[in-house]
Amino acid sequence: MVSGSVSDGKHGTARAFLRAMRLPGLRRLLAVRLASQLTDGVFQAGLFGAILFNPERHADPLAIAGGLAVLLLPYSVIGPFAGALLDHWDRRVVLMVANTLRALLIGLVAIAIASGSPDTVVLICALAVTGASRFVASGLSAGLPHVAPREVIVAVNATFVTLGAAMLAVGAGIAAGLRAVFGSDNTGSALTELGAVVLALVAAAIAQGFHPRQLGPDHADDPGSSVTHAVVVGLWHGLREVIHTPTVSAALSAIGMHRLVFGMNTLTLLVFSKEVSKGDGLEVVAAVGSATAAGALLAAITTPMVVDRYGRRTTLVTSLVVGALVELCLLTYSLPVIYAAAIVLGLVGQTVKLCGDVAMQCDIRDWVRGQVFSVQDAIFNVAYVCAITVAALAIPSDGRTVVLPLVGTVLYLLGIVLVRTLHPPVTTPRLPAPAH
Repeated sequence: MVSGSVSDGKHGTARAFLRAMRLPGLRRLLAVRLASQLTDGVFQAGLFGAILFNPERHADPLAIAGGLAVLLLPYSVIGPFAGALLDHWDRRVVLMVANTLRALLIGLVAIAIASGSPDTVVLICALAVTGASRFVASGLSAGLPHVAPREVIVAVNATFVTLGAAMLAVGAGIAAGLRAVFGSDNTGSALTELGAVVLALVAAAIAQGFHPRQLGPDHADDPGSSVTHAVVVGLWHGLREVIHTPTVSAALSAIGMHRLVFGMNTLTLLVFSKEVSKGDGLEVVAAVGSATAAGALLAAITTPMVVDRYGRRTTLVTSLVVGALVELCLLTYSLPVIYAAAIVLGLVGQTVKLCGDVAMQCDIRDWVRGQVFSVQDAIFNVAYVCAITVAALAIPSDGRTVVLPLVGTVLYLLGIVLVRTLHPPVTTPRLPAPAH
């Protein structure tokens, strides 16, 4: 774990942050994150276009929900077990292997799309890509405390996560450009996905530059404990750690509530955009996505300052209050209001996510941190897919519904109650105990 003296005042923190950014390990970790999330952006946008906006394929709301369930739910069940490997294997090796494997699997997805395989086959192939991507994301987050000084972990995490989110948007833009060059049919969609293959290999090459175990875990493998045993008990260890760490359980509750709302809003947008657009609605979806990314970028600036002044608990509660109020504004179904709401909800979602990441990086012991991040992945995906599935059953054909925004408001309010109940008034990070 990298350590450093605690700076006094905002200027001291800013200087500490700038000093931290000169650390080679921290810069390399940022490079891996940017390349990895560029890969995600190209892959996800390419897959999204290949299935939803492909003239050779058609998808209704239930088909969209079913596809996302196939894509996300199985890994959400397996992921918490597999996350134990992040606390058992050298995370440098995990990043290298996962990115390389991801490149190969994206190639399989491209072949499935080009051959005109059914959506189910394409999504099952994409499921494997998502599993590898989750290993990369969790490995990056779990390894950050090993290359960043503790006193700037909030600012560094906010910067890295939000730059990563921006790279998702950039990747989506690259996919749109490739799609414009190669076309929107099966062949063009497959060629678009090949751009993600190159980026995944670049991420793997950058990760190779870390020293062995530079990203943890701190302890060596226990010769008396097999990898199989670590995987089997991973879910239980992760859940137990979350339950015993109130700051983390509160943050994960807030993340879960936001993802439920985000899932309902996503499907509502997809259906509504096709009704109000003269084309296929892709331009409306892209505009909302850009607005959401702008809000997430703003969170990189505001979250460290708000957390530093008011603490994580107040930051979480305030974010959820704002989310509840903005969700009511969506009842207007006015595009300008939706674009403005997307900025604010992007800010809310990223703020909540940043608070959750920092809680897990600062309050969770290193040798179970990967398992806890995998529990977060499960909550992240299960909440999203469940919300989309429920929305698909309730949404009218024009996408205009009063019920779903009201339900979203109630969910944000429930999140406020959970955070206030679970999170102690003052955050006192638990320092890692010596490994045995």
